[in-house]
Amino acid sequence: MTLSFNKRCYKLLKKVPRGKVTTYGAIAKALKTKAYRAVGNAMNKNPFPLKVPCHRVIKSNGEIGDFSLGIENKIRILKREGIKIKNRKVDISKYGHYFQNTQNL
Repeated sequence: MTLSFNKRCYKLLKKVPRGKVTTYGAIAKALKTKAYRAVGNAMNKNPFPLKVPCHRVIKSNGEIGDFSLGIENKIRILKREGIKIKNRKVDISKYGHYFQNTQNL
């Protein structure tokens, strides 16, 4: 059975551990596509925003980006997970998660 694009995004996102973030582009790259906007749309349509941690997806420049439960909630959740946020940005070099072994997606 082939998973839909959104479900592939969610499956991959579940690999991002607490205290780490990833980007829309990193998810797209791991899925072997350049459709980072489609990744953003998948995050926006996430039916389980805390079970599938879409709050851990940020923009490639470190900006927080949108969140279906509100940006302030996203910031609060990230801080609770130990991520430092300065001027609504995250230091990707410190908190970034990089995907490996994405063959089964």
